[in-house]
Amino acid sequence: MMGQSLLIHCRRVYDPLLMDGAYRVLVDRVWPRGIRKQTLMLDEWCRELAPSPDLRTWFGHDPKRWRAFCERYYKELEASHNDIRQLLDHCGSRPLLLLYGARDTEHNNAKALQAFIEASFF
Repeated sequence: MMGQSLLIHCRRVYDPLLMDGAYRVLVDRVWPRGIRKQTLMLDEWCRELAPSPDLRTWFGHDPKRWRAFCERYYKELEASHNDIRQLLDHCGSRPLLLLYGARDTEHNNAKALQAFIEASFF
């Protein structure tokens, strides 16, 4: 997978899912409230790629902590290279859709994970 380009998108689980054909992956540690499993049409749920509970609690979706959150999260993700490679292998040539439950569409773990994958694997 390295050296190839892959389309990676992020989308909130509460928004309509428009990307037919994408490999759909929930990247939250806990299941989003009020969402039925059938609604998401998931290919995979990667809890292990979500921030640790301590980091998630510390961040609290505070945009002022975004840069520090990303630095800490990337350190956690360094230990997950094999999990990410496996995810990319499962995805194949399909676009990758990272699903998340946070309200903030710019400051969330899916966006941070997307940036980490793009910087580390492509």
